[in-house]
Amino acid sequence: MSVNNPIGVIVDSFQLGVREGLRKAKEVGADGVQIYAVAGEMDPDILDAASRKELREYIDSLGLTVSALVGDLAGHGFQDKNENGWKVEKSKRILDLALDLGCNIVTTHIGIVPDDENSEIYQTMLQACDEISRYASSKNAFFAIETGPERAEHLKQFLDKLSTDGLSVNFDPANMVMVTGDDPVQGVYTLGRYIVHTHAKDGVKLKDYVDPRKVYGMLGYEHEAMSHEKLAAEAEEGEDFREVPLGEGSVDWQNYLQALQDIGYTGYLTIEREVGSQPEKDIAAAVQFLKGFRS
Repeated sequence: MSVNNPIGVIVDSFQLGVREGLRKAKEVGADGVQIYAVAGEMDPDILDAASRKELREYIDSLGLTVSALVGDLAGHGFQDKNENGWKVEKSKRILDLALDLGCNIVTTHIGIVPDDENSEIYQTMLQACDEISRYASSKNAFFAIETGPERAEHLKQFLDKLSTDGLSVNFDPANMVMVTGDDPVQGVYTLGRYIVHTHAKDGVKLKDYVDPRKVYGMLGYEHEAMSHEKLAAEAEEGEDFREVPLGEGSVDWQNYLQALQDIGYTGYLTIEREVGSQPEKDIAAAVQFLKGFRS
């Protein structure tokens, strides 16, 4: 097996700001980058046309491409009908920014898909997700949901109900092994036609059962709502699972990468490192780990 997928890095994982993170991504040997674009210097509401053009030219000057933007609006995803108005509109603006930067993918969490298809939360999510899916399709682009909160088959059943494929999948194998215990290899085959982006991350599950609601939150469930900071803290210090360097966890990389080849996936393997005190060292090692499958 020879894996020729481009390798990406989430700029924010370096914890150095966007410009310095972009330079570090180049230094560690990445082909492209993913960038958080919700608040701060990458907020689409404050980046005007001139700033977007200048940023794209800077990324181009480094020989990098943007694999995706992160448009994760935290909270309960799209479970709360009282929040979905602004969240849907913000998602659209993030996608517009991605297109201005030469990319057509925004990754996000939508919240846990409930088991009961007739529940108000399920139907609320379906309505909001169909709207952003149709918007993405109208732009020849994708909102890509991160795997992890539910099993692959259940996520596929939800996606199958949408009117377009504008809502697709950002496949994160570590999230699957750390929370639901789902098999990432089989998950690739199950979600195959929806996969447009992937995260290269590894992890281990510390308990036989991990309640996804405890990790990702759930509307009406008395536990802290989802946030990037919360997920990172759980992955480093929680009692249910651990994020670990690539190749040191439960992801079967040989067969996982083979499965991606089998479905014809040619997109990015984007390294996400949310824990540890030496992110640059860990990310550089992850790049070399993935490059080891190219020979």
